[in-house]
Amino acid sequence: MNLPVAFEEKMKKLLGEEFPDYIKCYEEPRFYGLRVNTKKITVEKFREICPFDIRPIPWIENGFYYDGEKVQPAKHPYYFAGLYYLQEPSAMTPANRIPIEPGDKVLDVCAAPGGKATELGAKLRGEGVLIANDISNSRAKGLLKNIEVFGIGNVLVLSEEPGKIEDYFQGYFDKILIDAPCSGEGMFRKDKKMVKAWEEHGPEFFAKIQRGIVTQAARMLKPGGMILYSTCTFDPLENEGTIEYLLKEYPEFVIKDILPYEGFAQGIPEVTESKSEDFRKTVRIWPHKMHGEGHFLALLQKGEPVEEEQKKIKSKRAKKMPEELETFLRDVTWEIDANRLEIHTERVYYMPENLPDVKGIRFLRTGLYLGDVKKNRFEPSQAFAMCLKKEEYRHTISLPVEDERVAKYLKGETIEVDDLVSPKEKGWQLICVEEYPLGWGKLAGGTLKNKYLPGWRLQS
Repeated sequence: MNLPVAFEEKMKKLLGEEFPDYIKCYEEPRFYGLRVNTKKITVEKFREICPFDIRPIPWIENGFYYDGEKVQPAKHPYYFAGLYYLQEPSAMTPANRIPIEPGDKVLDVCAAPGGKATELGAKLRGEGVLIANDISNSRAKGLLKNIEVFGIGNVLVLSEEPGKIEDYFQGYFDKILIDAPCSGEGMFRKDKKMVKAWEEHGPEFFAKIQRGIVTQAARMLKPGGMILYSTCTFDPLENEGTIEYLLKEYPEFVIKDILPYEGFAQGIPEVTESKSEDFRKTVRIWPHKMHGEGHFLALLQKGEPVEEEQKKIKSKRAKKMPEELETFLRDVTWEIDANRLEIHTERVYYMPENLPDVKGIRFLRTGLYLGDVKKNRFEPSQAFAMCLKKEEYRHTISLPVEDERVAKYLKGETIEVDDLVSPKEKGWQLICVEEYPLGWGKLAGGTLKNKYLPGWRLQS
């Protein structure tokens, strides 16, 4: 592989005698990974039902390698059920190493296509809120789909400049993940187009962007809160240099230890102005030391936690739930707080708790989109289906994974299910593969009218 001369010279300085081993890794095949959605299935259960060979990624408890030359996990029904996400192994590390607790208020600043946001959302277990942002509206649409497939409902999906978000969320977040735009040196083997991009926009270009993002994030973080900063590049200017810039601007931040793994390489204090030994707490993943493409990570804490003032919330007049929705929800085991419902025209959303006023921000999604209230009826959304568990809705049709009707359903076709339901049964059905929801269908006379979302369908 032809690498830029300037890049090779830089890497020789960084790696010294390890450089030949690093160069040799470009001759090796790339590694493919999947990450189990622990919101929907345990790792143990997934290993039992996984239809293809996998082996553990040793530093990611819910991550596995698979042979991407032999199998296509993105074509399997379990993928459509949101049981796993396909992700390069080293890229799983940032969301794995930021200590998320259920109930946290979490921001993913540069979230598309959703590899890290989906893991953050799974860790929240439906409590707290995940705000996932990407400045690109087109990329944010893909982000939204991945979040909904994963069954994450306590979410806001935005497409804004981080500076705009800052105006609304000063000192709001417990945890912030910044997988920053970067020169992409760790992606050269996986995507050769990144080499040309590096030559057009190198580390200096991205370092300016990164410094703007980290300082904006610093102001959105609570005292005692944590930032996990990461890149998929090796350059000191974008890595240790950006962290040093943050520490100069906001000296209350300290670098924290990251849960170790034997293959992790320490950060390099010598490339910084301060030469502080604290930079050894940052981590590099090198492709010649681990089976992954490469990453840099730094975990930082903003001072010490302070006791929050209990803000007085004005009492709201209790909302009345639309009758059509109330009727539908009689078949759902959830306890729905009507005061958290937001209705825009026909669309009904279930909002996370304790949000500030966010009027004026560009959203793709606010809360869980439950469905549409129409004249005399409620039509549930695809997102709602993916948030449910089979046992949480009274009317379900569960198909074995090998049943040809699964593929037909995922392609949007009408299917016959008279062997699975009573002749008198009608109305909305939650369609599952085994016990895992895929979407909705409307039943009449043993025939299921397919309501699977067109943009999600299986392509032959």
